[in-house]
Amino acid sequence: MPQVLDNIDERLLPALRKTLEVAHRADFCVGYFNLRGWRLIDDLIAPWDGGDGACCRLLVGMEPRPHEALRTALRLAGDDAGMDNRTALRLKKELAEGFREQLTLGAPTAADEAGLRRLARQLRAGKVVVKLFCRHPLHAKLYLLFRRDPVTPTVGYLGSSNLTLSGLASQGELNVDVVDQDACAKLAAWFDDRWGDHWCIDITQELAQIIEESWAREALIPPHHIYVKMAYHLCEEARAGLKEFRIPSDFGNELLEFQTAAVKIAAHHVNKRGGVLIGDVVGLGKTLMATALARVLEDDYGLETLIICPKNLVPMWEDYRTKYRLRGHVLSMSQAPNQLPRLRRYRIVLIDESHNLRNRAGKRYRAIREYINKNDSKCILLSATPYNKTYRDLSSQLRLFVGENEDLGVRPEALLREIGEPEFIRQHQASPRSIAAFEQSEHAEDWRELMRLYLVRRTRSFIEANYAEVDQRGRKHLGFADGSRQPFPSRIPKTIKVTVGGQYARLFSDEVVQTIGGLNLPRYGLGNYVVETTTPGPGEERVLDDLSRAGKRLMGFCRTNLFKRLESSGHAFLLSVERHVLRNFIFIHAIEQGLPLPIGATDAGMLDAQSYDGDADAETGDVFEDDDDAATPTADRQPLRTEAAFRERAEEVYRAFAHDYRKRFRWVAARHFDGDLLKALRRDSEQLIKLLRDTGDWDAATDAKLGALEDLLRKTHGRSKVLVFTQFASLGWSASGRVPKGWRRMCATTASGCATRRRGASGISTRRWR
Repeated sequence: MPQVLDNIDERLLPALRKTLEVAHRADFCVGYFNLRGWRLIDDLIAPWDGGDGACCRLLVGMEPRPHEALRTALRLAGDDAGMDNRTALRLKKELAEGFREQLTLGAPTAADEAGLRRLARQLRAGKVVVKLFCRHPLHAKLYLLFRRDPVTPTVGYLGSSNLTLSGLASQGELNVDVVDQDACAKLAAWFDDRWGDHWCIDITQELAQIIEESWAREALIPPHHIYVKMAYHLCEEARAGLKEFRIPSDFGNELLEFQTAAVKIAAHHVNKRGGVLIGDVVGLGKTLMATALARVLEDDYGLETLIICPKNLVPMWEDYRTKYRLRGHVLSMSQAPNQLPRLRRYRIVLIDESHNLRNRAGKRYRAIREYINKNDSKCILLSATPYNKTYRDLSSQLRLFVGENEDLGVRPEALLREIGEPEFIRQHQASPRSIAAFEQSEHAEDWRELMRLYLVRRTRSFIEANYAEVDQRGRKHLGFADGSRQPFPSRIPKTIKVTVGGQYARLFSDEVVQTIGGLNLPRYGLGNYVVETTTPGPGEERVLDDLSRAGKRLMGFCRTNLFKRLESSGHAFLLSVERHVLRNFIFIHAIEQGLPLPIGATDAGMLDAQSYDGDADAETGDVFEDDDDAATPTADRQPLRTEAAFRERAEEVYRAFAHDYRKRFRWVAARHFDGDLLKALRRDSEQLIKLLRDTGDWDAATDAKLGALEDLLRKTHGRSKVLVFTQFASLGWSASGRVPKGWRRMCATTASGCATRRRGASGISTRRWR
């Protein structure tokens, strides 16, 4: 009677191994061969000599896909009708791809790696020979083992087990052993007939090559190859955009090569996700690129474009709209709340200077977002500075066209590793693959992963390294589509020296330096004042944990930034001091009234002067930033120089924070901090208010730096077009809402060709174009 091997009561693998121990060759026929499953028996094949009569011959049958099996069953022609050399080669290629895919599944293990390497060596040595049977589908599962035994020279196993980990050892199967020699001879003849068939193709060397090119290869992969492989996959979407879209012919000699690439990549983002943020640095032609992108979408999809931009850019966009034949309308941001509800449908919305729309509670933001959602418009955002203060600056812009719970296909993995996915869902009640989830993360790697889906951003150094060509004279050029070239000038910074005196000189006195050096700066070291005995409320525990991470590093950065403001501009310094004191009094107001403290998203990166040049306390100054008319109530405010004035203004700003801007902050109850926090806040504020009173209001007429800049614009470059770039973007608006008179006087020079990009000036540095 045959032995029944079902992998339940009796397993096939032990019986097969026991017979292989005394065998010198074998013939296997299976419908499916798992490369990793070979390691279950490879140690018993290794002693064989290899070659004819001393190897394992493995015949693999092609299991057809369901639709192919149906086609074969219903065709009128014979079995050989669909087989020819071309079909056989296609089947061979398909099987090879199937084996490659096998190696990509599951997590690699050391045992798998060693087993695959042994298999590759046995294939190369001829100890294992593998053929693919192509004439027709073959589902047989047969194991014939030949040994030097005069009584039972051949033992067979016949049934349903494939040569896989599960087929040999685990899942339920049905097999029997065959020891009758007449039956074994007939099975061997059956195997030989198929092994010698014309449409039985040897794939031994291909299998060895597949293993040797996989992660299981013995030769180490050069690091450069790994880098190229990663780069290939990371730029998959960029490559798709370059192939999918064509630039309209009237832009043929208008766009440089790097601009053409950006337009095509941006078009892919818009087509796939509904929007894109073009964030190239200043001077690389974002306006022209956005115009070309809008034309691509108009021509390919028959859409029309609505351009929303700051009021001073409306004439420029009208010119672009006319010159490049955009079918659309130009609207200033200030008109958006009133005009958009009555405006007809535009399926493309192009927003210039989109970083102005970071305040979700503002009228402009709400009106533009509602229009985009209502009309299902594709969105093109332009900003050289999309990130200003917090990562929410980015998400606010994306939310113009990305729904709060929309599946983004990516998750904030760093955040989820930190707190765990179940805890994240419990705390925030949001899908981990949504933009709302990313807004809970302060990890830069999470935001890089998100922004790669929507952002096209290059720097001058990137363009210079990847697109510029150098002529024989060492000059750099960029190329147009027709082969012509345009110079790519190098920027050479030059410094104008000025003599500092008067009011500015007083700021450099030992008293001022000692005052700044002696500040406690408690808001940047809140972890030092936490009371351990209190019980955090919902959502407070993580905020309190984050506070303990900052410590002296944040306070050091804050002190350095104040000194940097002092070095840059007297007005910038006084404005920063005023804001700092105001923010202190906001905390003082909250503590004295028993209200929760608004904890901003300030981190070390924002306070590091090498990477961030904004004012960490600027939220207090731009509470009314949203609209021109919203800024008006603060325009006539007097400078804050007394404790009473600061207290009054702090109460007003706190109400705005708590009601209109609540989502900008994380909130922590005042009871979690000891009394030393209030003392430190009051002491710092007293010292800084005294500094403000002693210095007085800033007199722009005596500002030597401002005067040197005015001479540069009026005299040195009076007939030239000049771009004025400022580092401290919000310098023009103080906590009191005033614009310095000296700056208004200097802006008058712009009528002769000076283009100013922001209000304010923090030092003088000119660049000459070579």
